[in-house]
Amino acid sequence: MISQRTTRLAALVVLPAALTLGVAIPSSADSHGGGGGNGGGNAYQIDLQQLNNSGATGTVMLSAEGTDLTVKIEAEGLTPGQPHAQHLHGSTDGHDFHCPDASDDTDGDGILNNTEATVDYGDINISLTTSGDTTPESGLAVDRMPAADAQGKLSYERTIPVSQDVVDKIKDLHVVQHGIDPNGNKKYDFGVGKSELDPKLPQEATAPTNCGVVKGAAVGSIPVGGVETGSGSTDGVEAPGMLAAGGIAFIATATALTMARTRTRRSRQNV
Repeated sequence: MISQRTTRLAALVVLPAALTLGVAIPSSADSHGGGGGNGGGNAYQIDLQQLNNSGATGTVMLSAEGTDLTVKIEAEGLTPGQPHAQHLHGSTDGHDFHCPDASDDTDGDGILNNTEATVDYGDINISLTTSGDTTPESGLAVDRMPAADAQGKLSYERTIPVSQDVVDKIKDLHVVQHGIDPNGNKKYDFGVGKSELDPKLPQEATAPTNCGVVKGAAVGSIPVGGVETGSGSTDGVEAPGMLAAGGIAFIATATALTMARTRTRRSRQNV
């Protein structure tokens, strides 16, 4: 009878611990912003936040299947009817970049230009054009960049072949859209001067209007692949609190089993 009670007690203690451990490690799709429907590839979400007081915001979904990267963007608050250069900025070689803020306006002219912002978000890695070349050389290919509609909304979707480095280090990259309208006349003009990138273009056309990092990527942290710490990997594990809870439950289970066995031995000795 004592042995049966001990067995039942152990089973009851093990069950919640097993359930806790069972949810400790989320699937790779859920842990990276959800998504599926891409043949088992990972999906990542980016929330675009305004720069230069543009009011431009949006959401980006990145999904990788093999070395094909699908980029979907829904943005609003952009300059109506105007093309908006957009890129994946950052590095796949271990450097940590992030989105800038107003403090990066080093010349104090009230406009965060692309050169000032690049210090934070890095060079162009992929140009998110609507067709043709997607290398950094197409960064100012305005004729192949998407344009906002009359309401300042922009929808974009394209599947782009990328390198394995981009797939592996996607969390080190981020999306930036360009094009601002500080005087509110719904077009790009030279009201704030010429672009430092190309004097034929107005500053309004090339200044960043928003930026966003991969959801869950810690700003200012060691980038993915940035430091080798051994042969083990925690890639895809983004719920350390749940893992810790699982570990605590496991310890509690082991302790309960030990106590149960001790009581059994003492009961047998007293018989």
